[in-house]
Amino acid sequence: MDFKHRDEIFRTSLPGRVVQNAVGKDSAIASAKMTVSYCRYCADSGPMAPHNHAEESVVVLDCARAYVKWGSGPDSLEHQQWLCPGDIMHFPDLEWHVFGYDEGGFLDALCIYGQVTNIRPEEISGIQE
Repeated sequence: MDFKHRDEIFRTSLPGRVVQNAVGKDSAIASAKMTVSYCRYCADSGPMAPHNHAEESVVVLDCARAYVKWGSGPDSLEHQQWLCPGDIMHFPDLEWHVFGYDEGGFLDALCIYGQVTNIRPEEISGIQE
């Protein structure tokens, strides 16, 4: 078994979030079959842009005044859901979505992919937009 405390996993600041690559390719724990990352969304990281990627499940670990929007395109996120700790979301391939929060809010989540390659839209082969 491999084991890591979360505070031992390197943090990478990206636009809209801080990511800790826990399991997968180039992660704290190597895997050739899955990707698991901790992500923190808060004001310190700035706003996140709507995005899409490979199929993903997201588990809310903790949050305050946080929400998810999703829909048919980056400028048409027709749905919104306020989030609570313990919630789980599943995004199909290339579904547009974005996480946000009201002033003083944040989202701490666990993001899970069933693969280690072809995660970003520009990498995905065989999936039509």
